[in-house]
Amino acid sequence: MNPSEPLHHGACLCQGVRFTIRGPLAPIQICHCAQCRRAQGSAFAANLPVDVDRLQFQAGQDLLRRFESSPGKRRVFCGICGSPVFSQRDSLPGVVRIRAGLLDEPVATAPAFHMHVASRCSWWPLQDDLPQHPQGYVLPGAA
Repeated sequence: MNPSEPLHHGACLCQGVRFTIRGPLAPIQICHCAQCRRAQGSAFAANLPVDVDRLQFQAGQDLLRRFESSPGKRRVFCGICGSPVFSQRDSLPGVVRIRAGLLDEPVATAPAFHMHVASRCSWWPLQDDLPQHPQGYVLPGAA
């Protein structure tokens, strides 16, 4: 580990699951799909993509519970307090999407875009200037 790299700390509500992320944070992805809204109990999920080799659990890895919300996609949460911790797709095996609200403040990144806005809830207006993708976000150059 490079000592000059930033180290970001996070935890679930009960503090049973604690983790660190090494290195700079990617931009936050705001997802408005129905599954994310239901899993969060909110208008959207604030997802932070993290390479698994930069994520280290300090405590509570044994508390994590998994739910396959759709084929090839798992949502991982604390088995004690129920906090959503991350999601992971079989199609992106080296990446997890940490829930940004778990990170200790200040968080050294910001939202980059909204995705799945075609299925967003009717009671939360989008009032920022971030790009809005009707469906999922596709990386430039990927088809």
